Amino acid sequence: MKYQTVLFDLDGTLVDPKEGITKSVQFSLKKMGIIVDTLQQLEAFIGPPLQLSFKELYGFSDGQADEAINYYRERYKPIGIYENTVYEGIIPLLQQLKSSGCQLAIATSKPTIFAEKIAEHYHFIQYFDCIVGSELDGTRTLKAEVIEEALRQLGNPKLSTCVMIGDRKYDMIGAQSNTMDCIGVTYGYGSEQELKETNLTQIVHTVEELHNKLLK
Repeated sequence: MKYQTVLFDLDGTLVDPKEGITKSVQFSLKKMGIIVDTLQQLEAFIGPPLQLSFKELYGFSDGQADEAINYYRERYKPIGIYENTVYEGIIPLLQQLKSSGCQLAIATSKPTIFAEKIAEHYHFIQYFDCIVGSELDGTRTLKAEVIEEALRQLGNPKLSTCVMIGDRKYDMIGAQSNTMDCIGVTYGYGSEQELKETNLTQIVHTVEELHNKLLK
């Protein structure tokens, strides 16, 4: 096996979070006076830091984005966090990677406390050596910073044996900033074109294909 340390993004890579995230964004926007009837319109919020998405997609100021995030969490913390679906094949993949001696980590822009609750609720927390996300105060939202901290917690393994798995360009750019390989998955929420524009290491289209790449 080429990779002994595997970092996974959470949303769009391990779990499909569409219902929880889009409904919570819809709730938040309504509180901000913006009505969005179709959840599909809000899929762009899946992956990037919320602060960035509210500012780029709705033109919010820093203060407005912070207010919108607080509204988002009003619904997400008690309800949306449990509106996920684990992608088929992910649990067996994690089991086999762990039994093969790999170090595993979750590296997500989602607040660490939410990522931990999701991993625990969906029964895959035991496969991970660490779970690293952003802080609730809005710090450490850049994926490069998240990956750097995850690698630190894993004991700074040799970068040539590390890989980041994710579905958005932010995952690929973050991995490249840390001079490590990155594999993009198209079964999440980033398009193949978006991923390829980042000069990623490899691209896969299914969990089965990811399994074959990592465990060959």
